[in-house]
Amino acid sequence: MDELQIERIHALPGRVRFRVAAIGRVGYTPWLLESWMETLAGVHEAHCNRGARSLTVHYDAQQLHITAVQEHLIRFQPSHVPSDLERRSRPADQASLIAHVGALALMPFLPPPLRLGLTLFNLSSPLLKGVDTLVHEGVKVEVLDAIALGLATASGKLYTANITHFFLRLGEFLEQRTQRQSDRLLRKLLHPTPQNTWVERDGELVQVKEHEIKAGEIIQIGPGETIPIDGWVIEGVALVNQGVVTGEDVAVRKESPSRVLSGSVILEGRLRVEAIWVGEQTTTARIARFIQEALTKRSHTQRLAQQLADQRVYITLATGALVYALTRDLRRLQSVFLVDYSCALKLGPPVAFKSAMHRAACHGILMKGGDAIEQLSQVDTFVFDKTGTLTHSELMVTDVVLLPTAHQYTESDLLALVASIEEHANHPVAHAVVEAAKARALEHISHGEVDYMVAHGLSAEIKGGRILIGSRHYLEEHMHLSFHEYEAEIAQLHTEGKSLLFVANAHEPIGLIALRDTLRAEAAEVLTRLRTQGIKHLVMISGDQQQKAQALGDILGFDAVYAQMEPTAKAEVIHALQQAGHRVAFVGDGINDGPALTAADVGIALPKGADIARASADIVLLDDQLSALNEAREVSVQTMRLIKRNFNLAIGVNTALFLAAMSGRLSPVASAIMHNGTTVGILLSALQKGR
Repeated sequence: MDELQIERIHALPGRVRFRVAAIGRVGYTPWLLESWMETLAGVHEAHCNRGARSLTVHYDAQQLHITAVQEHLIRFQPSHVPSDLERRSRPADQASLIAHVGALALMPFLPPPLRLGLTLFNLSSPLLKGVDTLVHEGVKVEVLDAIALGLATASGKLYTANITHFFLRLGEFLEQRTQRQSDRLLRKLLHPTPQNTWVERDGELVQVKEHEIKAGEIIQIGPGETIPIDGWVIEGVALVNQGVVTGEDVAVRKESPSRVLSGSVILEGRLRVEAIWVGEQTTTARIARFIQEALTKRSHTQRLAQQLADQRVYITLATGALVYALTRDLRRLQSVFLVDYSCALKLGPPVAFKSAMHRAACHGILMKGGDAIEQLSQVDTFVFDKTGTLTHSELMVTDVVLLPTAHQYTESDLLALVASIEEHANHPVAHAVVEAAKARALEHISHGEVDYMVAHGLSAEIKGGRILIGSRHYLEEHMHLSFHEYEAEIAQLHTEGKSLLFVANAHEPIGLIALRDTLRAEAAEVLTRLRTQGIKHLVMISGDQQQKAQALGDILGFDAVYAQMEPTAKAEVIHALQQAGHRVAFVGDGINDGPALTAADVGIALPKGADIARASADIVLLDDQLSALNEAREVSVQTMRLIKRNFNLAIGVNTALFLAAMSGRLSPVASAIMHNGTTVGILLSALQKGR
């Protein structure tokens, strides 16, 4: 915008300084401009100098061109800044702190009237802020600070008042810097680097901006390039690093028909990819929305910390009044008022939660705010949906059983015959049988036209007669071919948790094909590790028959198995566990898991799940690996342990300072220094643990 009157006055690779005439105007405060610039991917830090009307930006020269930085600055408007930033108080800037140091150095050489004038000028901001806070918000820490500074000034201790104010501003500055650092951790995930992409259009290869790619278009991506969309590989082979999205340490091989995720980087090879999800539908866009939503949510711990902090302001005020009534010592009163519990209590949890969200996201886990982290740390029961969660969605042929009547067939003959007919169907059982035949390199067997009976089975003429394939109900009730003679074989396969496809000719049964969900390789290990992480109760819910579900439950060591579950029944199981005193996490991926995900204390959705499942969940796993559950649990427990430790530290240290101030052993200046030092130390601890 012309209003900003931007001028580039100095530039080095990775660093540029602009003169921005609007700095300081309404809506163009330095911290808003800094926050806006830091939303651009590749910008490390931005800093305004209010006096010089300048803005210095440090950025990654390999990611960004200097013109992109300038264009982003030109687009600034106060309305563009995220609402959560607008609500934050304006931090003490560096220039102001330097001015305070200069004033302190000058004061001993000034005559008393000028010394008083300089003090009143320096303290006008906190004094007015204290009055405004008292009128509009009630008794808060700003009121205590204003009273302490006012008392020092009124008693003639001008140097004490100024140096105390300096340390208060220094503490405020460091706290804001620490919070902004935690925001930067998340911004790296919210704003992927924009790039150009090669797209096939009208028989030609053209380069377009990633936001111009349309669903259904074919893009080509080579070594070193970032995949800008979510889609399916249709040609090529490549080694892809998708760690930034899923947290995987090892690059993965991608070829048709693999799915690729936006934000992944091709290390070797080339791919032609059909764009399926573009723009706001991509994985990286969903991550951004997910985390942005999460930043607006406050956990129970944060709400409790806020309440405790506010209560302690009243305790400090009452204690100060009592101390003064007993001692008539203004110095003690100032020291008491400058010991403040609220900063460490209020700021510690949000910084810890943001850092934990960043750490989790780097491992392919999206946590919807501090409440999700807090709830997961308290869970004692995990409930798993079976299909698509403990198992992969694909079925696998496990057994081909020839009945005594199938004299002319071998197992391979029967599988080839069934696969040749089933290849005309489009359902999971048919796909599994066809893939099993391909894996054994079995030849196609010619047959006549295939007849379908929806949801029951199909049949076709082959050389030597008619073959019928389908459910037991279809063959026995509709085709009047009895399998009762083979009840023992059928029962054994069901006991092993397998589904059955029944095969017959026009006169009698000839075979059975057994299939089973593909159990996730990591499932057993994940469940074992959850128990070592403090989970006491493991439950499986399935829509399968009880016998089949129980077979899998026994293999994996579940404490309880619920079978033939409808969607609402799943939620009822969750409620029953909660009424029994359990804190419940539910893991699922289907549309029918929505009620259970919402009912649970923590809902966890897998990446391949339906949109409604991901929307209902508190936590979403980006990588299709159950082991991420262990990472999520570990992050949540460690974060809450850190918050509790910092909480106890804040209470302990500030109580000691409080007692020292009451007894007169702590000066107002020392009180301000030690209190703010404790707060900054706690915030830095919370920030570093989340890296």
